[in-house]
Amino acid sequence: MLVDSHCHLDRLSLEKYDNNLSAAIDAALSRDIHQLLCVGISINNREAVVKIAEQFEPVVCSVGVHPLDVKEGLASVDDLVLWSQHPKVVALGETGLDYYYSEEEKNTQQESFAIHLRAAKKAQLPVIVHTRDAREDTIAIIKEEGCQTHAGVLHCFTENWEMAKQAMDLNYMISISGIVTFRNANELRDVVKKIPLDKLLVETDSPYLAPVPYRGKPNEPQYVREVAEFIAELKGISFEKLAEITTQNFNTLFSKATAS
Repeated sequence: MLVDSHCHLDRLSLEKYDNNLSAAIDAALSRDIHQLLCVGISINNREAVVKIAEQFEPVVCSVGVHPLDVKEGLASVDDLVLWSQHPKVVALGETGLDYYYSEEEKNTQQESFAIHLRAAKKAQLPVIVHTRDAREDTIAIIKEEGCQTHAGVLHCFTENWEMAKQAMDLNYMISISGIVTFRNANELRDVVKKIPLDKLLVETDSPYLAPVPYRGKPNEPQYVREVAEFIAELKGISFEKLAEITTQNFNTLFSKATAS
């Protein structure tokens, strides 16, 4: 069985399912994807992701403010700790740094990231980290503010091996999306080959970044199977083994999910 460790169920394109989210989740379940982590990105969508997790038994969620959504408002440490007490909230984030799209908001992003790490330490939950064009600052802030006991994950990883190694040394996991299947992702594939199996997660980041052969179409949780199958072949192990290991990794990192 598989887990989609990062998806945005409140943003899925549901036309093919007659706008029925339940049908999209059932499609994933029919392909042995038994759990989905619906990720929050802002103060404004916190209630939406929590409601989805409450409505669907296979779904757990996270709450937080994406670095590109800090302009909508920052959450405080107290806010995040309070929100984390919901039984279906298994992580904080996604948070992190994105200088590719929004370098002018560096300081605000860094403040928000530090707040999430402090809150996660108090709540004893992992953090879901988005990082793009901010390698040094991401690692530096994790070192300064983070907690290695509960740690977290660098999701939709597209950076280099050096950053992956630094993060894993801080007890972080590395999550790989459908980008690994793209024709121009040779460097990422080389990184994935080096990542120890016990540090690996798989995700869709749906509705974005659909894997081959669905590239260019709306992504959805059921396609995490294509991501996992591709990575299994890349690493020279069976799909069943990769599914077993990444599910175990998910349960280890997001330990609250097993009680949800």
